[in-house]
Amino acid sequence: MSSNLATKLREGTKKAHTMAENVGFIKCYLKGTVEKNSYRKLVANFYFVYSAMEAEMERHRNHPVLSKIYFPQLHRKATLEQDLAFYYGPNWRDQIEPSPATKAYVQRLQEVSSTQPELLVAHSYTRYIGDLSGGQILKGITERAMNLSDGQGTAFYRFESIPDEKQFKANYRQALNEMPVDEATAERIVEEANAAFGMNMKMFQELEGNLIKAIGQMLFNTLTRRRIKGSTELVTAE
Repeated sequence: MSSNLATKLREGTKKAHTMAENVGFIKCYLKGTVEKNSYRKLVANFYFVYSAMEAEMERHRNHPVLSKIYFPQLHRKATLEQDLAFYYGPNWRDQIEPSPATKAYVQRLQEVSSTQPELLVAHSYTRYIGDLSGGQILKGITERAMNLSDGQGTAFYRFESIPDEKQFKANYRQALNEMPVDEATAERIVEEANAAFGMNMKMFQELEGNLIKAIGQMLFNTLTRRRIKGSTELVTAE
């Protein structure tokens, strides 16, 4: 049984993908403007999101649908902990808290996990495939912008248990296509993926104030003036 879910997700989230890449914070990031304070807040927000998503995926690891994309080698929580220790120091846990948009995102993950666990497919796809697609490029931008060396502060972008990322993405897509889901469920998963893009965008938008404070409104306006076409597959899933 083929659900063609991978194609449906890619086609059905194109518009949301473009919108996400046109959020000011991300446009600045892609142009090499990364400011440490807003970046470390993003890492903290991701920590709360991935901790929740991975806990719920773990909980449903034997679910008939979710088991197909249960890949612990994708997990990012431990890498985010390494990065938080780098940016905040050893007592990072006492210094971070989820932003309002992050809280809403975490709440949504827990809610779908309890009521319609198959919708977690949308969240897993939106984050992990994006991380694998754009990770290396974003890692390079982050290192250059903040003068980092030896992989410091960029553990999040390294998938050490996945030697061949291209092959892994192909396997992941095949797993999506072979999921035992009907048409209506597939549509709900695409809808949830679009909602996940929206939640990511809100999280990015919250960081703009910090960034503007650091680089100034004029530079921010210059960097974000032109609309970019969402084809870079950098922020979230392709």
